[in-house]
Amino acid sequence: MSNYVLEVENLTKEYKGFTLNDLTFKLPEGYIMGLIGPNGAGKTTIIKLLMNLIIRRQGKISIFGSDILDNEVEIKSRIGFVYDNPNYYDHLNLKQLKKIISPFYLSWDDTRFNDLISKFDLPMNKPVRKFSRGMVMKSAIAFALSHDADLIIMDEPTSGLDPIFRRELLEMLSDIMQNEKKSILFSTHITSDLERIADYITYVDNGELIFSRSKDEILENYGIIKGGNDLLNDENRKMFSGIRKSDYGFEALSENVAEIRRNFRDKVVIDKASLEDIMYFTGMEN
Repeated sequence: MSNYVLEVENLTKEYKGFTLNDLTFKLPEGYIMGLIGPNGAGKTTIIKLLMNLIIRRQGKISIFGSDILDNEVEIKSRIGFVYDNPNYYDHLNLKQLKKIISPFYLSWDDTRFNDLISKFDLPMNKPVRKFSRGMVMKSAIAFALSHDADLIIMDEPTSGLDPIFRRELLEMLSDIMQNEKKSILFSTHITSDLERIADYITYVDNGELIFSRSKDEILENYGIIKGGNDLLNDENRKMFSGIRKSDYGFEALSENVAEIRRNFRDKVVIDKASLEDIMYFTGMEN
């Protein structure tokens, strides 16, 4: 049996003016994967495909060892899903929504749900249409975490949340991961959140997979390189991404810090690269 809770192979989806092109990545059981990329990169499209909300053109999506097309109801019963724009019946309140949603899950836990609603300070009898965006997201998170899901899929869950609750949510997700059978796929543009809790990072840009690697490997191998403009030539420019030049020198990203050290020694300064740095520099033209 596979040790991967999620396996995506050669996933392709075409829209007019946009193609999600031949993506392949895997999420091992018991880990958190961050899905990053600029707006319009394809993150939400990927998540909709994983949840079978839109039809893929080609490729395979295996969740818990089965293709979701073959076993959708059982697979979804084991997933906690937080979409970036929850489409609730917004004329209903949380008490009414719970009556609709809870029967779909054999492992639904009323006590857990009520505890989360209380923790998030959400009103049970107020129509959802009167909620702020942050309250709507908190509601979606409460529903997603109330049925002992084995895989939690979140699309921009911290969007619209204040910094204090964002920190509390990350701590809550870390607590969930104490159970080594639970897994999380977490899409966000707030890359600092992923640096705090993610084990793997999958980076997409304009529908293309840039990389899917362990976070530690990424942060160890990538660096921001600073040096004099005289060091750059047609050959070694290939070692950098997103070169920024000024009168004082250049700054660029490298995905192989060890190679830079071998080639330039003490002629350059090497700083650690954050996930935000990596997104910024790889999105630039050399």
